[in-house]
Amino acid sequence: MFFSIKYFKEIYFSIFLLTLIVVIGTIGYMAVEGYTVVQAFYMTIITVSTVGFGEIKQFSDEGRLFASFLIITSFGTFAYALGSITQHFVSGDYKKYLKNYKVDQAVSKLTNHVVVCGYGRNGKQAAATLSAFNEKFVVVESKPDMINEMKLNRILFVEGDATIEENLKLAQIEHAKALISTLPNDADNVFVVLTAREINKKINIISRASLDSSESKLRIAGANNIVMPDKIGGAHMAEMVVTPDVIAFLDHVSIQGPGKVNISELEFKDLPENFQHKTIRELNDGYHTGALIVGFRTSDGAYMVNPDQDLKLVPNSKLFVLGTSEQINELNQLFGKPIIK
Repeated sequence: MFFSIKYFKEIYFSIFLLTLIVVIGTIGYMAVEGYTVVQAFYMTIITVSTVGFGEIKQFSDEGRLFASFLIITSFGTFAYALGSITQHFVSGDYKKYLKNYKVDQAVSKLTNHVVVCGYGRNGKQAAATLSAFNEKFVVVESKPDMINEMKLNRILFVEGDATIEENLKLAQIEHAKALISTLPNDADNVFVVLTAREINKKINIISRASLDSSESKLRIAGANNIVMPDKIGGAHMAEMVVTPDVIAFLDHVSIQGPGKVNISELEFKDLPENFQHKTIRELNDGYHTGALIVGFRTSDGAYMVNPDQDLKLVPNSKLFVLGTSEQINELNQLFGKPIIK
């Protein structure tokens, strides 16, 4: 439906009122005066619109009473309905509705995407990173100022409370590959995680937490990973005192941004067939982008730093590659992965 009920309910209600008036008037004139359908419709229109045209034929007393009743009951309603429809088009509200409708349509087609709950400080950072990696994502947010900001930044969104199941479903949580819950209240994050896990058993869930006691609750609810920004921030500041140069170097290593050193991951399935089941040495000999393989995750989930060159790539394994953004993008192009902005 082009004119969504969600955004045009006032117009639909006004059209419903107009239709109801016309139907009642038409049936009434047919019953009271014996008019044909066309004659009764015509008399109804000139009666409720008060244009002043004469009667098709002389009214009976019953007809005059019905006409009076129709005028009294329909005049205000007719004016309201017509005014409401006109206001939406004259004021330009329909343009705003059409934009929101287009956003809804785009969101409804999302698959294998990321759902971000909340567009506060952490939500914005998550959105920026996802955007840098050309990942499809949608944000669930209820605050009007945040909604306006996302509209300006052309970010897909669902307007509403993320703790309401229907809003998560509107964000296509059933078809999403991951959910990031960044709500400021831990109880809300627990509820979002619990709801998302119930709807989508395979989704990867990352949640924010403020209190240590919330971590276990989020795990039980179904979160795969829990991030505590305040705790990380405090530890990071302390590390800058103890090992400042190491932290400065690590801060230089990023996962986004031109001109920075980037770390990227490369899954077994991303490799061309001629590189699958090969050793890291053979993979290094096969491409020359300048990027370095610095880490490896085995098929059973064990992590290795500076892996042995004779280690063989097998299904479900993953490589971690270090390089400049240009080198990483060259590698991504080679393997058909999204380009980092």
